[in-house]
Amino acid sequence: MKIVDYVLLTLVIVGAINWGLIGFVQFDLVRVIFGDMSLLSRIIYALVGIGGLYAISYYGRIAQSSR
Repeated sequence: MKIVDYVLLTLVIVGAINWGLIGFVQFDLVRVIFGDMSLLSRIIYALVGIGGLYAISYYGRIAQSSR
């Protein structure tokens, strides 16, 4: 399970950096690397979204570990 955590956390970080670039300098790194809504860029966006949803479970794990 730790491997999944690290992979999905990495995807969430990549997504956060990409959104930061979009917000600050209007530069979409995923679009530049993989193309404008190409199949591969859509897969990257979908994986980042799944990673974000999965990261919600971290709140429960933090609460359990602090007991």
